[in-house]
Amino acid sequence: MAYVDEAGFSQTHPNRSAWTPVGEQHRIPAARGQRMNVVAALLGSGKVFSAKLWCTFTAELFVGFVGLLGKQADKPLTIILDNASIHKAKAIAPYLKHLRSQGVTLYFLPPYSPELNRIEKLWHLMKHTWMAVKHRDAPTLEADVAEILDNFGTTYKMVF
Repeated sequence: MAYVDEAGFSQTHPNRSAWTPVGEQHRIPAARGQRMNVVAALLGSGKVFSAKLWCTFTAELFVGFVGLLGKQADKPLTIILDNASIHKAKAIAPYLKHLRSQGVTLYFLPPYSPELNRIEKLWHLMKHTWMAVKHRDAPTLEADVAEILDNFGTTYKMVF
């Protein structure tokens, strides 16, 4: 089983709230930069299989990721995901039939229920706990995200 979802990472870290000494302003440079998209699968084994992209994530890229994910599995694989339009695009239907013949099944969660997709907790922890609040250039952002994904399950752990 695999929980699959996409998340975007900005070079300017989200700053929803912060503690700052009285009389000082909490400041992070807000220079804009390219956004990095990550698609990942939280596997039943506790590992993460992911891909980082510096482009818009499309239905074609999604089906390519699912194909690679399917090749990683040595037994039938059920992929749990939300109802994003890229997951249900008509253009990828022929590819999905091929994946089904290889033992890959897509299971769509009910609409508006992100809390049922366990990988959402991974995105939240990455963005709001594990990544320091700072501005990053593109190589640093990619390295920081890779550090977490590559060390998930050892250095970075989730508890349900």
